[in-house]
Amino acid sequence: MAFGGAQPPYLSPVIPFTGVIQGGLQDGLQITINGTVIYSNGNRFAVNFQTGHNDNDIAFHFNPRFEEGGYVVCNTKQKGSWGAEERKMQMPFQRGCPFELCFLVQSSEFKVMVNKNLFMQYAHRVPFHRVNTICVTGAVQLSYISFQNTGAALIPPAFSTVRFSQAACSPPKPKGRKPKPPRIWPAGSAPITQTIIHTVQSTPGQMFPQNPMIPPMAYPNPTYPIPFFTSIPGGLYPSKSIMVSGTILPSAQRFYINLCSGRDIAFHLNPRFDENAVVRNTQINSCWGCEERSLPRQMPFFRGQSFSVWIMCEGSCLKLAVDGQHLCEYYHRLKNLPAINSLEVGGDIQLTHVQT
Repeated sequence: MAFGGAQPPYLSPVIPFTGVIQGGLQDGLQITINGTVIYSNGNRFAVNFQTGHNDNDIAFHFNPRFEEGGYVVCNTKQKGSWGAEERKMQMPFQRGCPFELCFLVQSSEFKVMVNKNLFMQYAHRVPFHRVNTICVTGAVQLSYISFQNTGAALIPPAFSTVRFSQAACSPPKPKGRKPKPPRIWPAGSAPITQTIIHTVQSTPGQMFPQNPMIPPMAYPNPTYPIPFFTSIPGGLYPSKSIMVSGTILPSAQRFYINLCSGRDIAFHLNPRFDENAVVRNTQINSCWGCEERSLPRQMPFFRGQSFSVWIMCEGSCLKLAVDGQHLCEYYHRLKNLPAINSLEVGGDIQLTHVQT
């Protein structure tokens, strides 16, 4: 079952892996594979976009081979028979090194990005809508396979803009009331432990067009400053998801994730270890509203441990999951969703990955 219109990622899938692509391939669907090429007896790995769980019909076979200096073979198999190979005599992967591999489905072709650089394009030989399965085999270990419909947003959500602040600001302590009871998190939601911040500069041949109203900025290094600020391109809209991952400091007292609209905080998520509570609230015109504290389960965050928060926007509320498990719902208090266009993260954590 799709979560709010977006398929949950597959977390740490065991190789060889075969998984369903919910709804099949669609124009604008981006599939991101995050993993590491491992040292093994095998010299290859492959990603297949196919029909069903057998390999008789493979619309796109992407096959890096660490042989003869390294190259990548692409092909299509129909009714058990391979077509003509296309070879790219270049190897963008390295053994023992992590990678991010993105496939963007377009009407005429697949576009393939490796570590945010356009690597190749592969023209469709069969109708891509027949594809409903992804298969990964060979000498790789995967962190996750994620899915994003880039056509769902007015501004392609693969981009975000990073801005920096030197001053750390602790949010005021809100006052509370009991929230509405949460609903059930949709079945089939997979846990998340890693996400990627997409902050690439617009260059010729880039996979996505860049909206001129949101200037891109490449993030300079893998260390995230705390507090951390970034834009949410296009703001919120139904089916929009935001992912934040990090590690909680052993001596942590509190941390926060804020979704902001100008100077207002549309959504404030504030785990407090000193109170054993997860506070949610909204701040408008510098005034906090009624806080929400109740949870359907115990405190999901732990000092010294990693965490992943997934925030999914729906028409009436935000749905939250922590490590893939439903936490709560938060009904919108600021109704102008596109104006909620920035993210702040701060407090007693080390931030590892963000996706807006």
